[in-house]
Amino acid sequence: MTMLGTFIKPMHPEGRRFVAIFAVIALVLFLIWTPLGWIGVGVTVWCYYFFRDPQRTTPSREGLLVSPADGIVSLIEKAVPPAELGMADEALTRVSVFMNVFNCHVNRAPIAGEIAAVAYRPGKFLNASLDKASEDNERNSVCIQMNDGRQIAVVQIAGLVARRIVCFVDKGRTLGTGERFGLIRFGSRLDVYLPDGVQPMVSVGQSMVAGETVLADLTSDEPARQAHTG
Repeated sequence: MTMLGTFIKPMHPEGRRFVAIFAVIALVLFLIWTPLGWIGVGVTVWCYYFFRDPQRTTPSREGLLVSPADGIVSLIEKAVPPAELGMADEALTRVSVFMNVFNCHVNRAPIAGEIAAVAYRPGKFLNASLDKASEDNERNSVCIQMNDGRQIAVVQIAGLVARRIVCFVDKGRTLGTGERFGLIRFGSRLDVYLPDGVQPMVSVGQSMVAGETVLADLTSDEPARQAHTG
């Protein structure tokens, strides 16, 4: 990677019109008062980085489930997947990844498989780090069915600032592990419901990289990982 590539990342097409809007506002602010214009430039640069879409190196071993989002693991608990997906009505291990407004917000498939269901549900815009956000907030749920028949649910949840969930996939499409499937504007959370008996390989407070950080190993029978903050 070149020095320029370290700082200049590709931008997702969803961000182009927002960057253009912020850039026009910055020009207007320059006409009003130069210091305001520079503030506008700073906000425009932030908007560009919000919609950045860097290349990721996804582990290819079969059975590895990767994080669908950049951010911090905020919750690991038992919960029933969203009813609108039509999955079995039983509690599964749910891993929540909270994204702040400085994280990359492009979402990636945690595992390869066929999209068995996509379901959008309107709701509130509570702080996405709260437990009740999974139940009350606007969300878009995706069920991925793997080749062995097991299913994984990944849920995009709007947050306090987020006002738009974008999903690029429809029922019947096949995704590869780490493939882009959506994004959320501006700050939000992703929930992943693991198959029954699968333990997470991450801990609350751990930093995650979408498409790269291994969240669970579907072929392993080891217990859930323990961690401490040093």
